[in-house]
Amino acid sequence: MLSCAYKTEGSLLFTDENREYISSPEGLERAMNEGKILEAAAIRCSNSLDLTVELGGCVGVMEKNETVFEPDGSPVKDIAVITRVGKPVCFKVLRIEHPKTGEPIVYLSRREAQRECVANYLSGLTPGDIIPAKVTHLEHFGAFVDIGCGVVSLLSIDCISVSRISHPKDRLSVGTQLPVVVRSVEKDEFGRLVRVFVSRKELLGTWEENASLFEVGQTVTGIVRSVESYGIFIELTPNLAGLAEFRDDVSAGQAAAVYIKSIIPERMKIKLVVIDPYRGIPPRRIAKSFLPEDLVHISRWRYSPECCERVVESVFE
Repeated sequence: MLSCAYKTEGSLLFTDENREYISSPEGLERAMNEGKILEAAAIRCSNSLDLTVELGGCVGVMEKNETVFEPDGSPVKDIAVITRVGKPVCFKVLRIEHPKTGEPIVYLSRREAQRECVANYLSGLTPGDIIPAKVTHLEHFGAFVDIGCGVVSLLSIDCISVSRISHPKDRLSVGTQLPVVVRSVEKDEFGRLVRVFVSRKELLGTWEENASLFEVGQTVTGIVRSVESYGIFIELTPNLAGLAEFRDDVSAGQAAAVYIKSIIPERMKIKLVVIDPYRGIPPRRIAKSFLPEDLVHISRWRYSPECCERVVESVFE
């Protein structure tokens, strides 16, 4: 995974360096002069949609226009400001005003922190790069993830894992830290970064790697993901599902004890027999990574075994 100076939002909040900078006006002035990116909690949003940020011994103000970096210069949406309340925000110090009475007022810019992140880090990403991310919110079509300084990328539902899920919440939760692979980078006609799309399934192992965790004759737990007229798809790992014969007492979302009848690499199939479906808490599927922790880029990933005629792969260009 690529090492990056531009962390996901919230990563700096409790570091000693960050605390030292934000604890005093002198520290904040030093951060301004050094161009440091810091973090603190947004605690209030005014009627004019300016954020108040909690700083030690100072009043932190982030005006609406400074909350989000929009590469095309489009206006900041109100919801983008309101939803920051109660959360950490990254920022650069723009200026510090010292009124005759009261605490210093420190003007902050999340937009400038994000602009720097885009210019120095995100714009240089290429498809196949493996980067850190953090889940910020979930929708039925996918998960939005922070890929640096609060800049958001879409992890679509079909890219979360090979095993199909009905909603991203089946696999992820808000706040989850996870590595992702850059699927594509979109830029405008002027070469400015517009958006980055990422994927996760390529980091969770091939069919053979996941199938090697099981043996014929074992009885294991699974999660029913789909019930079709021709059979029942049961997830064994996030990147591996098997097929059992249809039963009318089984429904999607159930957990099940299943017997492994056969493992057929050349057909990329695992045949299962449902022993006992139940409505208890489904087994927690740990998304095991089969890749080295220091891997920073992949050019091609083939999910299907070499002996299988059907080719399932991702090619990053």
